[in-house]
Amino acid sequence: MKTKISTLLMAMAFTINGFAQAPKNVKSETTTVTTTIKDSEGEKKLVKTEETREVQKIELGQESPNTINVPQVDNPVNVVTTTKLSVDGEVKSVDVDRSAYYLLDGEKYQIQTDKQGYTLNSVNNKNKGILRKTSNNNYVYVSKNKVAVGYYDDNGNFILETYDSKTDTMKKEKFEIIK
Repeated sequence: MKTKISTLLMAMAFTINGFAQAPKNVKSETTTVTTTIKDSEGEKKLVKTEETREVQKIELGQESPNTINVPQVDNPVNVVTTTKLSVDGEVKSVDVDRSAYYLLDGEKYQIQTDKQGYTLNSVNNKNKGILRKTSNNNYVYVSKNKVAVGYYDDNGNFILETYDSKTDTMKKEKFEIIK
């Protein structure tokens, strides 16, 4: 009997979770360009596949009396572009290049691409840490003294969140993009 009740409760939890997700407008476009290059080493085939995915959260506005339709509130569109480059069958995935200069507490930093992701450097080129992308478009930041999670906000600023075990809170650092 307990097994049936627990199974029923689990089914209800998964059902409620499935309905609780916010509706979204999603638009995806894929462009593929194939190029063949002949040189002294032979012939190479380059295949560039670029996927642009636009996601917009849907929210409803205030309902007007005596009307059937409810207006939709304008929300920002989150655009993610992923480029995959295949050279003779070896595929490399490249997301939007986030290389730029950022300010944190009046100090200038640079995020640069490397083979596995990005590096965070001070302006005097001292390596402060590395950034590695996760499967949910966040970044893991690793340095000598810190492991943190980072993400980009809608304005292109890099937000780094670190857990403080002494206060049991999350500490946020905002690297403001220099435009």
